[in-house]
Amino acid sequence: MNDLLELDPSGPVLIAGGYGTVGTALTQLAAKEWPLLLTGRNPDRGSSLASERVAVRRWDLNQPEPFKANVRAVISTVNDPDDRVLRAAVQAGIPYVDVTRWTSRVTRALTLATLMQPEAPVLLSSGWMGGITNIVAAALAEEVGGADQIDVAIRYDTNDQAGADSVDFIDRLGLDFEVRKGGKAAVVRPLSDTRWVDIAGHRTKVARLDTPEQFTLPLTIGAGSVATRIGFSSNTSTTALLAARTIGLFRWGSGERWEPLRRSLLYSPGSGGTAHLRVDVEGPGGTRTAVISDPQGQAHLTALGGLLGLHTVLGAGAQAGVLFPESVLEPASQLAKLESWGVTILRS
Repeated sequence: MNDLLELDPSGPVLIAGGYGTVGTALTQLAAKEWPLLLTGRNPDRGSSLASERVAVRRWDLNQPEPFKANVRAVISTVNDPDDRVLRAAVQAGIPYVDVTRWTSRVTRALTLATLMQPEAPVLLSSGWMGGITNIVAAALAEEVGGADQIDVAIRYDTNDQAGADSVDFIDRLGLDFEVRKGGKAAVVRPLSDTRWVDIAGHRTKVARLDTPEQFTLPLTIGAGSVATRIGFSSNTSTTALLAARTIGLFRWGSGERWEPLRRSLLYSPGSGGTAHLRVDVEGPGGTRTAVISDPQGQAHLTALGGLLGLHTVLGAGAQAGVLFPESVLEPASQLAKLESWGVTILRS
């Protein structure tokens, strides 16, 4: 596949998947700051977003035809299974952001990008909500002088708008995953270690989930233990998901034959909802908590994470090489930006 991107500092920002659910939210935000080029499999779906500052083109990552464009930066909001977007950006020395990879694909992207010796920033920002979880955890860790323990609790609103990629994590629920616990490697079973957590005034039952921040935070800020759990606004969805785990659906039903059943447990997007998540950090200086809420929903909050990423890689003094959102200087200033964009962050 001979994809060819070229760096043009005055060109558009390329949003791969620019008219998907997260891509559309990001387009509406980013078009205020830069000209944009949106790509995807079906350009007609993005026609309503086209304007004087927004162009739409076809780039189907599952088809062999090559793609060419001159751009100032690239952000991927869709799965890039063969790393086509990543390779094309790094080869051309173009600043790159990714907000869509699950943990094993983050590790692969990290390895690939490092081997390619990037001459521009490569920001792997696929922690929950476009890396916002990572940034919040890093900011709280600064306040308490380190992070012995980080606990993330997500309240997934089943009435929220959601793209098909938003529940890709359900296909990982049959696979045990490795985390750090007390500074040592530990293997965790998905949907285990359940507990009740108050998230923005909602008593929510949450269980373990494999997410990239559990891989990166021990490496970047030295967190001794990181645990991410997810629960749902619908008790019925939570009960169904835990029951499916109990009967082993995610192990014996992991193939394509059972995919519709697996996804039906979660993927029933509605007209909109509120995104809530809670981050607790315990360190030498005590414990800090932050509850993050976005009334415009999880796609909007993820898009804001992507917008922060673009600000990072296009900002003055951005360094070449592989970056993670929490390794960016002054995470507290990132939170201030989020609050200026309408996100509520309650600290205690």
